[in-house]
Amino acid sequence: MAYFFIGLAIILRLVPHAPNFAPIAALALFGAVYLNKKYSIILPVAALIISDFFIGFYSWKILASVYISFGLVGLIGLWVRKNKKVATVIGGTLAGSVLFYIVTNFAVWAFTAMYPHTLQGLITCYAVAIPFFRNTLMGDLFYVGLFFGSYELAMALSARKAQAQKA
Repeated sequence: MAYFFIGLAIILRLVPHAPNFAPIAALALFGAVYLNKKYSIILPVAALIISDFFIGFYSWKILASVYISFGLVGLIGLWVRKNKKVATVIGGTLAGSVLFYIVTNFAVWAFTAMYPHTLQGLITCYAVAIPFFRNTLMGDLFYVGLFFGSYELAMALSARKAQAQKA
């Protein structure tokens, strides 16, 4: 199942989509909640590395912030795993989206010359990134709903079928 989700994430990342509307954070949460704990970090990083071979690599400092952010989202997923409810899944998704926004945009401010290295430059960097955050949040919520919903539906249908066979 892990390979299926890595492949799916790679394909979804490579097909045209709105900026930051991607399945990687959802994959990290899903892997942490439903698969072996090690997949909380392995799934998103593997999908990123493989898809980055096709998309192209960029500044290693910015790239590191992206990879680290998704690894941290996987760790958030381990928290969700302990108390898996709709509210904790949504909360974990929101926390992951905010974390990604804060970490990656801080890296853009800190490691590029796009913004002055002042408090005002940092504020401007975060303000300019708001449309990307909206896409990140929408993508994360969409893909978390798709991955978690599909899995839970498949498990419910499987349980119902098993129950019907016993009767």
